[in-house]
Amino acid sequence: MAAGLQFRDVTLGYDRHPAVHHLNGEVAPGALLAVVGPNGAGKSTLFRGIVGILKPLSGRIVTGDLDFRDIAYLPQTAEIDRSFPISVFDFVGTGLWRQTGVFGGIGKEARKRIELAFASVGLSGFESRTIGTLSGGQMQRMLFARVLLQDARVIVLDEPFNAVDAKTSADLLALVKRWHAEQRTVLAALHDMELVRANFPETLLLARGEVAWGPTAEVLTAENLAQARRMCEAFDDSATACVVEDAPSQAA
Repeated sequence: MAAGLQFRDVTLGYDRHPAVHHLNGEVAPGALLAVVGPNGAGKSTLFRGIVGILKPLSGRIVTGDLDFRDIAYLPQTAEIDRSFPISVFDFVGTGLWRQTGVFGGIGKEARKRIELAFASVGLSGFESRTIGTLSGGQMQRMLFARVLLQDARVIVLDEPFNAVDAKTSADLLALVKRWHAEQRTVLAALHDMELVRANFPETLLLARGEVAWGPTAEVLTAENLAQARRMCEAFDDSATACVVEDAPSQAA
């Protein structure tokens, strides 16, 4: 079940402007990793690279034997078009597309799985509503239900607890811990440092590049957090992609 990821001098960005610089490191199989940093630190960009939405400007993200079916992605709710006329049931059911295909029908067994996902996130009774009628917390529960159906080995969560009430946050955090107990690899972009300290054993502090990566208590120091803020404030958004030139050879 467990699967990991490797970052080999990875630079990611948009229109040749880098947003994450020269990241190196490994997410061990079965890890529970928080990715934190100031606004604009590159957390969402990194996640889009992991799930294949963005191709690296340089370097590689090594996924080993993983394919697209093995990675589930929960985007920020701002990326969801709430005006699209789709029911909550049908939206959650898209989590089965990788098994059934886009035009595959939802049979009896699939319907049972969808209903179980609704129950698991506390959203039973909302199946026939349209997604535009949901509150922020209900939207997050719906997105978690879709991830549940994907049954993925690697789960990438972008701000999964943002703008939700304490009850919703606790319920969804319990699902994250369940996935971790099942030896799935879980990465979550987060802002709440106390939540990270209490629940995530490993943290990557990002500020367009790695500030620190390791055990959470060692990463989330006042010094490291201040350095991350300084790095983001100093970053030039118009910078072009870095090119690392080979060092000149030395005569023997």
